[in-house]
Amino acid sequence: MPAKNTVKIFYEDAFYHVYNRGVEKRPIFLDRQDYIVFLHFLKKYLTPKPKAPASVEVDPSKRFRIIPYESLSDEISLLAYCLMPNHFHLLLQQKKIDSMTKFLRCTCTSYSMYFNKKYERVGPLFQGIYKAANIENENYLLHLSRYIHLNPRELFTEVQPLTRDQPLQRDYEWSSYPEYVGKRKTEWVKTDLILSYFSSAKSSDLSLKDLNTYQSFVEDQSSEDQGTALTPELTFD
Repeated sequence: MPAKNTVKIFYEDAFYHVYNRGVEKRPIFLDRQDYIVFLHFLKKYLTPKPKAPASVEVDPSKRFRIIPYESLSDEISLLAYCLMPNHFHLLLQQKKIDSMTKFLRCTCTSYSMYFNKKYERVGPLFQGIYKAANIENENYLLHLSRYIHLNPRELFTEVQPLTRDQPLQRDYEWSSYPEYVGKRKTEWVKTDLILSYFSSAKSSDLSLKDLNTYQSFVEDQSSEDQGTALTPELTFD
């Protein structure tokens, strides 16, 4: 029987929670450079290609071609992400039926080639094909973004107990949470949709009580709430 979320149902203009981890639960990010390179590939495929000529005149007798690559910025929007030592989470919206497949193939293949070359290894880096769960309602979309941004808590609690006065996920560099709290601006991380729900009108529609900012939505939840059925069920088996 296939593992949960390995068999995917593809829809146009749909939202997905995409995740995967290292083969045999091994780390896929071993140092700072590895995180930066993975983000580089996200940026590469999520940024519109610059308008440039097919060749550049440097010398009248020579022409230097610009190496093309496929930009998927018109097909994929990245709403949130978190990179952890042995796995990653992405919250995506695909515009076409095959957009997500193309994006994950480009990103993960490029990163695997980099990783294997750097560490002189061979074979698969990730544990099978990526997992993807379709997000069918707004409540789940919002709570999933919170779940993704709270992932780094497990790293901090390994060092010391985390209290309500220590929302250290704000300072976690390898997540999109800094974009959501105004600490960083990244063009290829699309925060507008999720942040738009935190106006008074939409908050009441989604039972967000009096949480009128995304930061309060993420950080003012009790640990008991964070373990409710609103947290996505994940399996990497």
